[in-house]
Amino acid sequence: MYIELGHLSLILALPVALVQMILPMIGAQRNDAVLMRVAAPAALMQFLLITLSFLALTWGFVTSDFSLQLVTINSHSAKPMLYKISGVWGNHEGSVLLWALILALFGAAAVVFGKDLPDRLRARVLSVQGAVGLAFLAFIIFTSNPFLRLEFPPLNGQGLNPLLQDPGLAFHPPFLYLGYVGLSMAFSFAVAALLEGRVDAAWARWVRPWTLAAWIFLTIGIALGSWWAYYELGWGGFWFWDPVENASFMPWLVATALLHSAIVVEKRETLKSWTILLAILAFGFSLMGTFIVRSGVLTSVHAFANDPERGMFILIILALFMGGALTLFAARAHVMESKGVFALVSRESGLVLNNVLLVVSAFVVFVGTIWPVVSELAFDRPLSVGAPFFNTAFTPFILGLALFLPIGAMFSWKRAKAGRVVKTLALAGLVAVSAAILLWAMQTDRSALGPVGLFCGLWIFLGSVTELWQRAGRKPARLLRLSGADWGKFISHAGFGIVIFGIAGLVAWEEEDIRIAQIGETFEVGAFSVTLEAVEEVQGPNYFATQGRLRVEQDGELIEVLHPERRRYPVAGMPTTEAGISNGLMRDIYLVVGDAQAGGGYTVRSHIKPFANWIWGGAIFMALGGFFSLFDRRLRVAAGKRSGAAKSTGAQA
Repeated sequence: MYIELGHLSLILALPVALVQMILPMIGAQRNDAVLMRVAAPAALMQFLLITLSFLALTWGFVTSDFSLQLVTINSHSAKPMLYKISGVWGNHEGSVLLWALILALFGAAAVVFGKDLPDRLRARVLSVQGAVGLAFLAFIIFTSNPFLRLEFPPLNGQGLNPLLQDPGLAFHPPFLYLGYVGLSMAFSFAVAALLEGRVDAAWARWVRPWTLAAWIFLTIGIALGSWWAYYELGWGGFWFWDPVENASFMPWLVATALLHSAIVVEKRETLKSWTILLAILAFGFSLMGTFIVRSGVLTSVHAFANDPERGMFILIILALFMGGALTLFAARAHVMESKGVFALVSRESGLVLNNVLLVVSAFVVFVGTIWPVVSELAFDRPLSVGAPFFNTAFTPFILGLALFLPIGAMFSWKRAKAGRVVKTLALAGLVAVSAAILLWAMQTDRSALGPVGLFCGLWIFLGSVTELWQRAGRKPARLLRLSGADWGKFISHAGFGIVIFGIAGLVAWEEEDIRIAQIGETFEVGAFSVTLEAVEEVQGPNYFATQGRLRVEQDGELIEVLHPERRRYPVAGMPTTEAGISNGLMRDIYLVVGDAQAGGGYTVRSHIKPFANWIWGGAIFMALGGFFSLFDRRLRVAAGKRSGAAKSTGAQA
């Protein structure tokens, strides 16, 4: 019975979304307060109905109700409870329902936290959210119904994909979706602004918290996915330029540009059209990612579905919303008149350069991701675009961003004195250059990547410290009185520097050893001695594993005993690799045991990965900086007064 109630709730959400889309928009056009007030209860009702539907599906997974086709295909009674729950979104239908739920959640949040928005702007924002919700509800109901019943339920299910049975990936999709779908709010604000015909500082302050929240979640989601790939797939890498990885990275790059561009609109009332365009493109890349994951046009270990018909439906959604928004942008961009003027050397120019580098980087990733499809369709020639292309084409833009970031961050608004900024940053630059030169002199037969990464990381970090110190008037007592936005900017930029150094250090100084080792054999990997003590069969809750026991020592002292595994899931009939990792601040020891060899012994892969954890630590710092900025009092209340808001949006559409 609860399944039918869940299905009914999902169906009822469709007309509610239709009402939310149409009536408030008409009300805003006619300045009809009654129709505009429909937006809030409709958004809340849509969220309630989809929540009930999602809870019903979750209950089916928790109780192993194999009369549900989706539970049968993606669950098993022997699965741990965490993976029963994560199985809800570990498939196409459930993941799209989660997509719709989070979309409705943001709409409801706009009702709760947007009470001080001007009535017409609020009505239009919620109307656009309703339109997006309507499209995805139609997609679920007509092509991806998660509540299909089986006439003859089996005694047990087929189990979840073993690669997804991991804590990191259990939380990775929800965070990614919070980021993906959160960018719909920036899109809705952009379309509403185009309809209103006005963008000003108040609008920028309204849109920034929503974009920042989405950016934070997207940062965490990408970091979780990278961490999962590092220790779960057994490859030892943190990023593979997989199409689905790129699908989350592209909106992140554009959202980062949008955050910085919105600052210019807020402070100087310029770059208005550009900021609106970025808000549209950020959500457009999110929809593109949804298409890539579900269409089957590109192969990925992360893909949910391989159904071209479903992919076509999403492509139609993408075309409707992006085509409509860009057409509206072309028709209304002329009214987005910029008021501020600025010199070539100014913070505005620095943020423009920041935007150019980020957007071009996103475009490079987009071309590399989609080019295999273009090549096959246009030239009938299969083509693979791998890491060498992305590393070569993408790295120079990020390097340019890293070099200019501390300088641009310290420029004054409107007009800056470059000489004064360079003088202020001289100590930071000297320390960074000296450290890079010292490292270059110490290392032998190594690439320049390590020293360059050290320079960039230190340059960004020390530059951020210098800027914070300058904002405090060079007085320690004033540091604690700085705003949350100041601290957030410092923490995020410092985290970015840490990530750059971590990536460069890992790639430049990683040591690897691959061999066939006999039981009891000891071999050297870098400064460590590794002994294969035993290999035995063990049993987990829903898998069997070949588990190695490897002793790691340094200078005769025990570091750790690691237990890498080669797991076999009998229900899914699929093996997975679980690396044994000794985590450390300065390095990871990463060991993988493979299959037994015909001549005796086992394949053992050993890696010494310096500064690996700095990558995810830096990502955590970046997200933490976003939280500091998000809870800055000025960001929360500056745009929340009706008196100023009504004036800023008083123009008729």
